[in-house]
Amino acid sequence: MGALHEGHLALIRHAVRENHHVYVSIYVNPTQFGVSEDFNSYPNTLSKDLHRLREMAAQYWNDDSVGQITAVFTPTTREMYPGIKPSSEIDGPGSFVSITPLSSILEGASRPVFFRGVATVCMKLFNIVQPDKVYFGQKDIQQTYVVRRMVEDFHLDTQVQVVPTVREDDGLAMSSRNVYLGRRRRKVAPVLVRALRAVRAAFYNQVTGRDDLLGAANKIIEDELRRQRNLPSYSRALFEVDYLSLADPLSLTELENVNLDHGAILSGAIKMLPVEEPESDVDLGPGGGSTTVRLIDNIRLENIINLFKRTRV
Repeated sequence: MGALHEGHLALIRHAVRENHHVYVSIYVNPTQFGVSEDFNSYPNTLSKDLHRLREMAAQYWNDDSVGQITAVFTPTTREMYPGIKPSSEIDGPGSFVSITPLSSILEGASRPVFFRGVATVCMKLFNIVQPDKVYFGQKDIQQTYVVRRMVEDFHLDTQVQVVPTVREDDGLAMSSRNVYLGRRRRKVAPVLVRALRAVRAAFYNQVTGRDDLLGAANKIIEDELRRQRNLPSYSRALFEVDYLSLADPLSLTELENVNLDHGAILSGAIKMLPVEEPESDVDLGPGGGSTTVRLIDNIRLENIINLFKRTRV
């Protein structure tokens, strides 16, 4: 999607370590944006992205221990959708790939055309490039489930590799949309990862019930919301919780209790609301803090003994 950050570059680094030739695609896909979403305001930084990729590629030219960034694919929408213009409406016209029911839960419940657009554009890219392996970040974990299901169900000859989430120093998952937060909302944005980590801490203390686990997250969220609401409107950053999920690691169906051996996928989404009373001398990000910024994140809850063994290998 472009607007490259360290999370994207981590995918490329993994790819060059495992392959002789690496192809990078940059394309802001309109079909994964709903009719009222931020397609037109999504960061368009293609020139900057290509410069970063040239610099990155140069680092590998004389290194025989890794592969090379062989090509960057930057198609137009006319090339990706050569038939009728694709629609962002739920029942709109177009040729689409739908992976259900995975596409209709969690992120899909809030963004009903999102995963249809993701699956469609990935199918097109896989058909064009014919990759041996494709690399996705864990931050968009439901996306990885959708793509893996598509690859399996349509017998696509590629392997889906998932790379750990890259985070800022305070834990915020890197995202192209973070640039829109500005200083005020950026300070509050890590509330989601703090809430998820509170659940993980409870799980490591043998807490397995849904209400108790998600209760740990809700306490962090409610405390932060209370703190923000007590601040004057010219300095606070309010947000809304879209969802918190405690799901089976195989199917993403919601769990009432977590099996300590199997673990769970803990995920959530919040909406950082538009800034109240913008200050002229404070960086509020592109758009001056006037748009809602949606943030997602997730953590795998794993048996701490198994996790210790795996990290020791």
